[in-house]
Amino acid sequence: QVQLTESGGGSAPTGGSLTLSCQAAGRVECMAWFRQAPGEDPEEVAAIATISNTEYYDYSVKGRFTISQDNGKNTVYLQMNSLEPKDTNTYVCAARPYDCKDSWWNWRRYDFWGQGTPVTVSS
Repeated sequence: QVQLTESGGGSAPTGGSLTLSCQAAGRVECMAWFRQAPGEDPEEVAAIATISNTEYYDYSVKGRFTISQDNGKNTVYLQMNSLEPKDTNTYVCAARPYDCKDSWWNWRRYDFWGQGTPVTVSS
């Protein structure tokens, strides 16, 4: 089991920015961010392969969000710019012990999950 610890999130106005971070207490090869509304399945946001540093994005955030990592700290960041009210949600960090190439967007393929951090974008 790999524990994921998230931080960041909070509130921002439309057009504002927020940064989320997620630290993994163990070795993983793919770390991702999903967002999840109550009673809904997680929705993919972005992922990064920790070995190749390859980034993956959902079309809804491409160009606005950037995922990056600090390998030395086992930490992944999600820089969210040009925020829109539709970005309001609970953001959850996920990880798995193999590469992102295979269905990075499929939440069912992730073994480890964080607790989630809320993001609210006001109009």
